[in-house]
Amino acid sequence: MTTARYRPTWDLALDPLVSCKLCLGEYPLEQMTTLSQCQCVFCTLCLKQYVELLIKEGLESSISCPDAACPKRGHLQENEIECVVAAELMQRYKRLQFEKEVLLDPCRTWCPSATCQSVCQLTEELQKPQLVQCAACNLEFCSLCKANWHPGQACQENLPVTSFLPGESSSFFENDEEDDVPIKRCPKCKVYIERDEGCAQMMCKNCKHAFCWYCLESLDDDFLLIHYDKGPCRNKLGHTRASVIWHRTQVVGIFAGFGLLLLVASPFLLLATPFVLCCKCKCNKGDDDPLPT
Repeated sequence: MTTARYRPTWDLALDPLVSCKLCLGEYPLEQMTTLSQCQCVFCTLCLKQYVELLIKEGLESSISCPDAACPKRGHLQENEIECVVAAELMQRYKRLQFEKEVLLDPCRTWCPSATCQSVCQLTEELQKPQLVQCAACNLEFCSLCKANWHPGQACQENLPVTSFLPGESSSFFENDEEDDVPIKRCPKCKVYIERDEGCAQMMCKNCKHAFCWYCLESLDDDFLLIHYDKGPCRNKLGHTRASVIWHRTQVVGIFAGFGLLLLVASPFLLLATPFVLCCKCKCNKGDDDPLPT
């Protein structure tokens, strides 16, 4: 006859608690998850919510460690993600991974047909137009602009994307205005970007390039958004006039604050300069002295 091993309640109370870096709560070790790549520890509930949010929003195809100060900058392995999310979200995560792989692969591209969405192989890696024929639907299109094959003609710049990414609802926009097209390509890295709401100031998550959604002009150096005060994009930012003024006030205030800080600190820097130069001269003089014999 075997007897169950009895563990006193005071032994359970003495079990060490581990702190979660996300919610700052303390939990028993069995409620925590340790990432294999960086050994960072989080409570399983927080990690689950973090991973689900990134997958649902489609923000990342490679999920990084939730700790912004992670020394190893680790990423979650596929088996770790699979342990904390449902099967539907895991399938979406794998699809996002595959889509990014195709977009970044110079030897592969998507078929632009709304009813096909197959992956086509390119014969060359050169950044020049080439004829691509989809093996699934036999559509012939240009490898750069995704329009019908146009031998001897240059690609049309800023051509609107005519289809959604695979897995989403797809349709053609041949009769729509270019401003109303919900998906365009980043003018810098050519990654597909979808705009469903918000203002016209866009930032590519892949290359961090800021640009105007309507004309694709760069906004990297336009901190005050002067671009929307004149020209064809005038008053098309999407914000109220009051919010634009408040944004510009904040930007000017930040620069003015730095300028004021520099102005206040400049007398102290001037007073400290002679001491710094004197110390430097003494150090140089000491280095030139001959060694004692």
